[in-house]
Amino acid sequence: MSDTKPRPADAETLELLTWISTRPRNYAESIDTWKSSCPHHAVWDDAVVAGLIRVSRSEVTVTPAGRALLDV
Repeated sequence: MSDTKPRPADAETLELLTWISTRPRNYAESIDTWKSSCPHHAVWDDAVVAGLIRVSRSEVTVTPAGRALLDV
């Protein structure tokens, strides 16, 4: 039997998901807000790879998997 409960997310990932979910966000705004001095955006990249956020040319949205983490 597989456990379909989402794994707990770290605080920074939850902060990103919460920020995106509060209102419509575009890519430029999102990258500008979540940029760091490091060229690699670990929390952003991890959220994309894990399927927690969806990035398109016009918007960034929380996926159902990301929403499930917020609802835990």
